Amino acid sequence: MTKSNPPARDRAWLEVDLAALRRNARRFQELIAAPLLPMVKANAYGLGAVAVARALESVNPWGYGVATADEGAALREAGISRPILVFTPLRPAAIDFLMHHRLIPVIGDLEALDAWLSGGGGAFHVEIDTGMSRSGFRWHDETLIGALGHRLASASGFQGIFTHFHSADSDPAATVEQADRFEEVLGALGSRPSLVHLSASAGAQWGAEYGIDLARPGIYLYGGRAGTLQPEPVARLCARVVALRRLRPGDTVSYGALATVETATTIATLAIGYGDGVPRSLGSHGMIEINRMVVPLVGRVTMDMIMVDVDDRAVALGDVATIFGGLVALDDQAGFAGTNSYELLTAISPRVARRYQDET
Repeated sequence: MTKSNPPARDRAWLEVDLAALRRNARRFQELIAAPLLPMVKANAYGLGAVAVARALESVNPWGYGVATADEGAALREAGISRPILVFTPLRPAAIDFLMHHRLIPVIGDLEALDAWLSGGGGAFHVEIDTGMSRSGFRWHDETLIGALGHRLASASGFQGIFTHFHSADSDPAATVEQADRFEEVLGALGSRPSLVHLSASAGAQWGAEYGIDLARPGIYLYGGRAGTLQPEPVARLCARVVALRRLRPGDTVSYGALATVETATTIATLAIGYGDGVPRSLGSHGMIEINRMVVPLVGRVTMDMIMVDVDDRAVALGDVATIFGGLVALDDQAGFAGTNSYELLTAISPRVARRYQDET
């Protein structure tokens, strides 16, 4: 990833490589052998939903996936015209809003299905819960599946049906079991829509087996590891050095004085903290790149700043440090924080400027 040249006033920013994003999308499509339904929920995992959707237009996706109707409406207002699927289960009170913005609901209960059909809402997708136990029609409830099949037999607008794998990244046996449960439901329903979709990012590590009619890449697009799949880095979180101080042996660092330096060293303060999305759990655990060196984060993460031990290395005020996306990979930093790449990306706050580069 080529570093951008942000304004000197920027204290912290996120560099987003849109060309790498598209390369990840094309690679995913090659692996899964199905049209794409990129997930751009949560502001495209923190990278900026409008910019990401516009960048992905050249990949010719079927449409885009969001979590909320407001997210879908924002894409419509930005001029995105492809189908937009809202994955939070439909509640009847939201029907008018979805119809106004030409959004496609996901339906996981009979009440919502009846309300959508009675209102003549148009296209919809049905979710089948095959073991995630989060939302959707439970696969083993024969009475419920029977009632669903009865309604779908005469329903106009039944466009798609899907399930969500809970362990596609790590448990192939459980994934096969969920796929088998899903196929049983399809057989019991007696009707198959034009779009059947199973796979999110990690499912592509099994090749085209779960591609079917659509695939739903998320974290892989944005540079996060998905099972055995390692995409190109897309996001680089950066901050400037705003203070330098020489510490003596025994001096303490940050709140609580929990970190103490053992030898004389230089501490560099970076203008980024948990108010920007750096998790507090990185305190005294994270590793930070600065001037092509990797140095330890020292002491607690504060709201607006973190401190790193640069020892006797050449570091100056205004130098740029990289929190992740360079020598310290996104997934590695997430591991230091005891979390995953999804949370690290989506935690980046609005006050961190997004700086886009698109060198094809």
